[in-house]
Formats: sequence, structure tokens, C-alpha cells
Amino acid sequence: MTFEELGVRDDLRKAIEELGFENPMPVQEKVIPHLLHNDSDVVALAQTGTGKTAAFGLPLLQRIDPSLHKPQALILSPTRELCLQIGSDLADFSKYMPEVKVLPVYGGSSIESQIRSLKQGVQIIVATPGRLIDLIKRGVVKLDNVHTVVLDEADEMLNMGFLESIDEILASVPDQRKMLMFSATMPKEIAKIAKKYMHAPEEFVIGNRNEGAANVRHIYYMVNARDKYLALKRIADDNPNIYGIVFCRTRRDTQEIADKLIADGYNAEALHGDLSQQQRDIVMRKFRDRVISLLVATDVAARGLDVDDLTHVINYGLPDDSAVYTHRSGRTGRAGKTGVSIAIIHSREKGKLREIEKKIGKTFERKEVPTPQHIIEKQLYNLADRIEKVKVDEEEIAKYLPGVSRKLGWLTGEDLLKRVVSLEFNRLLDYYRDAPSIDFIDEKPRKDKKDRKDSKPRDNKEKDRRTAEKGMERLYINLGKNDGFYAGNLIDMLNHTVEGKRVDVGRIDLMPGYSLFDVAKADGRRVVESLRGAQWMDKRVYSEIADADKNYARAATRKSRKAAAGQEEESTFEYFLKKNRGGTKKSTKKTKKR
Repeated sequence: MTFEELGVRDDLRKAIEELGFENPMPVQEKVIPHLLHNDSDVVALAQTGTGKTAAFGLPLLQRIDPSLHKPQALILSPTRELCLQIGSDLADFSKYMPEVKVLPVYGGSSIESQIRSLKQGVQIIVATPGRLIDLIKRGVVKLDNVHTVVLDEADEMLNMGFLESIDEILASVPDQRKMLMFSATMPKEIAKIAKKYMHAPEEFVIGNRNEGAANVRHIYYMVNARDKYLALKRIADDNPNIYGIVFCRTRRDTQEIADKLIADGYNAEALHGDLSQQQRDIVMRKFRDRVISLLVATDVAARGLDVDDLTHVINYGLPDDSAVYTHRSGRTGRAGKTGVSIAIIHSREKGKLREIEKKIGKTFERKEVPTPQHIIEKQLYNLADRIEKVKVDEEEIAKYLPGVSRKLGWLTGEDLLKRVVSLEFNRLLDYYRDAPSIDFIDEKPRKDKKDRKDSKPRDNKEKDRRTAEKGMERLYINLGKNDGFYAGNLIDMLNHTVEGKRVDVGRIDLMPGYSLFDVAKADGRRVVESLRGAQWMDKRVYSEIADADKNYARAATRKSRKAAAGQEEESTFEYFLKKNRGGTKKSTKKTKKR
């Protein structure tokens, strides 16, 4: 099937061929002939990125009378970004129709300049509901000659509460109009709009109703809520050529995550409703030009961002509505390409994930969060690939090679390669050294009775952790993985804090709120004394010789609360003394009662 066979006019075909359109997409094959040759209304259900704008835009332009300089077609969109995108596409399609004027009308831009353009005469208005109502009330926009109304992203208009605005706008449009409604999903409310405003509409469904995009792979990672950001960074590091959108639920989360990513050296920016229109335009331009590779956005702000080659969509927080997830995931896997939609969830979101699976008819694949070893390997291979494929200007580079050779000539090829790799990867290697697994373990294998008899009781295992190896002293320190404190940090702290001969460290057990480690028995007291009063990341360090009978997990929780309240931490002796005093008082009271 060709655009000529669909009935598209020569001047329009010439314009779209220059834009790279070769063959019509499925939604265009179904919708274009109907709009050109039939007068009935249309409801078209198709995923984002399937060519909907051309499906309604080409026949709409073909039905415009260029000699009449009044609005003849009205396209309503939920956001200014989508409004601008549709206006830009229609302007491109009508390149060889110089008499046809398309005007985007939206809030956040000068209303005076829009009024001036309207007075000069336009045939097609692309508008957000709020600004259009403002212009209608001012008497600037007259819709008496409108013969076609298009509601684009109708389901999103409902989510944003535009139903009353649509009522008000359509009251200004002639009853004998053709109405087209395009939507990615078909909730009940869309069916109600069709019944209320449309006359026996023809329905076109591309794929299945409310179905996720066919070319998208759906993956989820389950972590503790506090580890979501760490998981996001690992996903980004494991995909060196990532080009994607990270969706957050709130504007605040969006800005915070973007700020963290930028601080950690990622090419990222935030896109949300608190930005001015100029700021949003700059961010979107940088994203389209690939100056930034990760766009952290709210659902509303990302509307109208038309990018065909996204590799990933990352759901930092799952939406409450499965239709919103469909919109998000539909932004990748477009134009025949494949894409990945990732959800980073915690255990309480598992039910919500299952609901989305049912609605979109897709199964999410659970994967383990990439390990440091896997990430470093992927990054190394990517570097090797870049080195192999880099374009070399032989003539230009030859001028500088003799000087470089004199400087580096003493290095062997292997030494040079090691230095090149280290230059690129020292930061990554340092960051991931001793980094733990952050996957949430939600299913533990059941043991049969024999296994349970043979296994050690939990209390004994905990006690073993608090007991030193032979000839060693077991020490406690109030820093753990929650503080970003790992084995390398402990060794570094001992080397810089403990005076005298070097401390030999044995077994190290890193826990969320504290750590236990072995040193030579003769060094135990010296290490504890040296660590007294030390600081780690603005936290006061406390250390003691470990007590095999003390529950350090509970004590760590209690101490972190006290530290937050500005109180000093107490020693094991003080802790047990208080505990015993309490017990004595309690028993004395009981004796008096008797």
C-alpha cells in the first residue's frame, strides 16, 4: 500500500516523502481513506508513536479551503508540548501549501502574539483547552466555519480533568462537524465522550484495546525502597548507550532524582510543570539533540515529546492507572524499533505490577539488579567498541604523533592499554568496589524437616557473627552499609586513624546499621581508642570490643535514633547497667506489693 493508493494528494505526498515517509503505517492505512471519502466520525485506538498525527493530519489538510482565511479545523491536545509538536508536524506536511496557515495556541506563551496571528487569518488551530477558552471569551476566536474537530490523546485529557472544557469548546462549534478522537487506551469515560459528542462513530483499533506496544520488553527489578536510586544508577551504568526517560510520580521526586544524577556525573535533566516554558523548551531541545541521555520527567510534562529512538523507559514509581503505564512504555519501541520498559519496584508494589500485567496483556520479566562485575564488564566492552570504531583523521593526527610517541614510547602496548582503560574506569571501579547486592529477597526456599534439624538455630548464627576467629579480637563500629560504609572504607579509616604499626584486619561483616570486624588480639584496645572521636561523613564514630551476647541490630536502631536527637551513644557496659537497674527496680516494686 502506498500513500498515492490511499488517495493522498501530490503536494502532500511530496512533503512527506522529503520527511522520509515511504509506506503508510497501519493506523494511516485504516484512517486516511475513511477520512477522505466518508463523513462519519472516527474513534481510533493506537499506541503513542504509531503515526496518528499523519493519519488525521494529511486528510485534514487535504479538506482545507486555502482561499477561506478562517478556522476550518480544530485540534485539541492536553499539553502545550503536544500542541507544539502537532503544529510543527502539520506545518511540515503543508510545506507545498503556502496559503494554509497552522497556529498552535497554548498557555505559557504571549497571548498578544497569538491574537495577532489569529487576526491575520488561520485555517487550522491546534490548541490546549484553557488558552482556547480564554480566546473564545475575548471574542478573538470564531469557530463557526470549523468542519473538523480532533481530540488527540483523549484519554490523557480525561486524566487531566478537561471534560468540562471540552463541553464548553464544542458548544462554539457547529453541530454538523466531523469529529475524530485518537487515544492510546479505551477507558469507559472515552466511550461516554464518543456517545455524547459523536454520531455513529467508526472505530479503528490498531493492535488490541489497552494493549502495551508489541515491540517493548517489560522488565522489573525489586529492591528495598531506600535502594531505588542505587538500582537506577546501576541500570544506567549497565547500559552505556542508554537514551531514555525516567518517569517519576511527583514534580519534587523528578527534580530530586535529576539533581542526584547530575551530581553523580550523568547527563540528565528534569522536565516538570514547575519549569517555565522557555526552560522546558531548552531541556527538550537538549534531549532531542542527545546532549542529555536521561530525561527525568512527570507524565504530563513528557506529553508531546516525540522521539522515535528511545532505548529505555524507566518507571521510578509505578503509576496508579495502567493506562498511564501504557502511555509511558509506548514511548519506546516506536517506528518498528525495539525498546525496554523497566519498573523499579519495592515489595509493596508487586500487586500493582500484576494489575498492570493483566490490563496490558504483557508479562513482566523479573531480573536481578546488575552486579558491579557485570557493569564494569559491559562498560569495558563498550569502551573497546568505541576505540575500535573511532574515526581517525590520519593527516591531522600525524602532526602530533611524534611528540606523543616521545612521551609514551617507553610504554608497552599492554601498559598503554591498561592506562587508557584505567583513565576511563578508575571512578567506576572505586565506586563499585565492595558494593553489595541490592536485590530484594522476597521468596526463601522452604527446608524440609531434616534440613531444619541439621541447620544451626538463628541465634547461634548471630552469635557466631559476634565471635572472633582464634587469636583475634572482634570489634564493633557504628557504621554500616546504610551509611555507604564498606570494607575498603574501613581499611582506609584504620590506616589513617590508628597510629603506630599497621593494623592487620581479619574477617569483616558489614550490616545495614553497623559492622563487625576482627583485628589481632593485641591491637583491639588500641583500635577502639584510636577510633574514639573520629568522624565519617558528618557522623560521630563509636567503636567497642564486641560482646557475643549483645543484639547489635537492635542497639544500632536505638543508637541511630539517639544520634538523630543529638544524644551521645552509650557503651555496652552502660547499656547493660541501665537494663539491670531497670530489672532491679521492677523486682523491688513487686516485693513491696507482696
